[in-house]
Amino acid sequence: MAGMFAIILTLATFLTGILWFLEKFKWKPERQRKVEEVRKQTDGKIDGKILAEVGRPKKWVDSMASFFPVLFVVFVIRSFIFEPFQIPSGSMMPTLLIGDFIAVQKYAYGIKDPITNTTIIPTGTPQRGDIAVFKDPRHPTIDFVKRVVGLPGDKVVYQADTKELLIYPACEVTSDNCEGQQTIPLNLNYGPITASDWVEVFGKNSANFYTNEEYNNLNLPTDGSSLAFTLNKRNETLGDVAHDILLLPMQVNSVKDFYKQVGQKPGEWVVPKGYYFMMGDNRDNSDDSRFWGFVPEKNFVGKVSAIWVSFDKQPNEWPTGIRFSRIGGVN
Repeated sequence: MAGMFAIILTLATFLTGILWFLEKFKWKPERQRKVEEVRKQTDGKIDGKILAEVGRPKKWVDSMASFFPVLFVVFVIRSFIFEPFQIPSGSMMPTLLIGDFIAVQKYAYGIKDPITNTTIIPTGTPQRGDIAVFKDPRHPTIDFVKRVVGLPGDKVVYQADTKELLIYPACEVTSDNCEGQQTIPLNLNYGPITASDWVEVFGKNSANFYTNEEYNNLNLPTDGSSLAFTLNKRNETLGDVAHDILLLPMQVNSVKDFYKQVGQKPGEWVVPKGYYFMMGDNRDNSDDSRFWGFVPEKNFVGKVSAIWVSFDKQPNEWPTGIRFSRIGGVN
């Protein structure tokens, strides 16, 4: 959807731009010369209304050309500076909630062609701990938002029993004998596991997330068709970024469900050059690199920098309010 909008915006800007330039530098000067010719032929005695009519542009041209400055500004901002996105799922809770509208820095990982997403001018690369928007490698028309966990060359190990990460970073190329990963994993500074303020409610065909206060005000059916579990939270540090993750106590992932990389044990991955390993903060409710593999650098759209508005809502439902306290930067 975002890709189609980019194509439509680009075409609209291009077409209205052509009309704007033709009007400004060709058609308008021609009309002005014609007005002067008529004025000279009548010794200036012609009715001003007639002269105004001679010099008036066609309505459709004037209307279309007038859109160009606005479309051009929107095109530049959206394509190269910031692009708005809406969070539709809970995979990045508690950092990003359903109903958050985020601003994404388009220039963080390079100035890119707005249609093909090809890097034109390199400006930087994704860093460990960044929250980034990228194209789903399986379905390039779909945008995902996850956290950067593994960088090129890293070895990432997900311990399914403890739900902890081990990351062996690629050694810095400072000598000819640098090969593979460092033998000592990063200190991710895991904090204690505590109960969060979030409850996950499973219905017949869906799972929704509620605060404890919202959950206490729900009128859930008593026929057993709904189950509720309080999510646990834990602090984790990736790079220089400390953030909370959510864990579903009853959820146990089997390494057999994970993406199997050739030459590696189940639940272990070595990130190839030019690729990244992405995970959601809501660890037991995230479809991420653990299940389908790596994200090529070319798929990155930008870095999430802030929440500019937040609506209190559930998926596919109308907002019930605005969460003003959530507006601001994210990490």
